[in-house]
Amino acid sequence: MLEAVRTRARPYFEDAPPAHDWHHVQRVDTLAETLCERHPEPVDERVVRLAVVLHDIGRAREDRGETDDHARWGARKAGPMLRDCGAEAETIERVQHCIRAHRHSNDIEPATPAAKIVADADDLDALGAVGIARAFAHGGAIGSPIHDPACPVDEDDTEAGATQYNHCSTKLLALPERLYTDAGRDLAVDRVAFVRDFLERFDREVDGER
Repeated sequence: MLEAVRTRARPYFEDAPPAHDWHHVQRVDTLAETLCERHPEPVDERVVRLAVVLHDIGRAREDRGETDDHARWGARKAGPMLRDCGAEAETIERVQHCIRAHRHSNDIEPATPAAKIVADADDLDALGAVGIARAFAHGGAIGSPIHDPACPVDEDDTEAGATQYNHCSTKLLALPERLYTDAGRDLAVDRVAFVRDFLERFDREVDGER
């Protein structure tokens, strides 16, 4: 079933920007496997992996302004797709919850271990070296400045950050606070440290010290 769903999901990423492309899905899948292995209680790994494959099928649509919430849209679209691939009603419901709950801004709390793992795996891919690369790739796609000395972090009241430097300084460094699993928090420690080191180096280069 998983391969059938992958085949159905892949076309949704053909025009996806680099920060949310099929490679992002693959990385989240790998992280989700690690979190499942390290979870202290049994997890329905099939639900996790189906949800990971489908969690961002609506992201490109949201980026184009065709939907306000790619998670809700994706969960709705996932229903008939999963049924066509032979999933049972209970599995479909659990996968749809994971998809809806992975997006923090829609205020849907993950209610199952599977949903918590999907959310954490997605957030972890926004940290570390990959997270920094994704942030600046996304900024380039939307035309956001890399950095603006006239817009320091402590004066930036925008939700996502007026520059990608500000985004890394606020949004990315805040991600560990919203992780749900112990394994996710453990993995986040090193990734957050890397982001902090990058920002410190960035500051020194801007100041002409390096």
